[in-house]
Amino acid sequence: MDTGIGSLATCKPTSNDIINPTNASVSTIQNSVSSAIPNPSHSTLGRHLARRLVQIGVTDVFSVLGDFNLTLLDHLIAEPGLNLIGCCNELNAGYAADGYARSRGVGACVVTFTVGGLSVLNAIAGAYSENLPVICIVGGPNSNDYGTNRILCLTLARN
Repeated sequence: MDTGIGSLATCKPTSNDIINPTNASVSTIQNSVSSAIPNPSHSTLGRHLARRLVQIGVTDVFSVLGDFNLTLLDHLIAEPGLNLIGCCNELNAGYAADGYARSRGVGACVVTFTVGGLSVLNAIAGAYSENLPVICIVGGPNSNDYGTNRILCLTLARN
């Protein structure tokens, strides 16, 4: 998750208005994207995701830590507007995000690669069938690790 995304100046919103999905009202974002960036050249995908979650109204993120989401979780913890809530397993995190979306308008969960992504699938499918805005972020190994024949934790067995 330390992948640099360059300058965020290209993705500044045209206005500070967002639509609240629960009642379709418009609310103003208090912190603009540019004010939260101390140095745009050091922006990472994790920081960007954390800021965007806050901007769309997420204040609590339900998570299960794993080898491939630890860096992202560090960025989420560092974001002042987010509260990270640890869950015992991925299905619980998914259903917690589902319930959060029902009561607050949008929910989010973070799980790890393969096993975590497969475990959260029923909760995400249920949220999808109910048209609930649930964001599920699944970590994964570095793209440089593929094809190196290194043993990666939590990957599906190969023949």
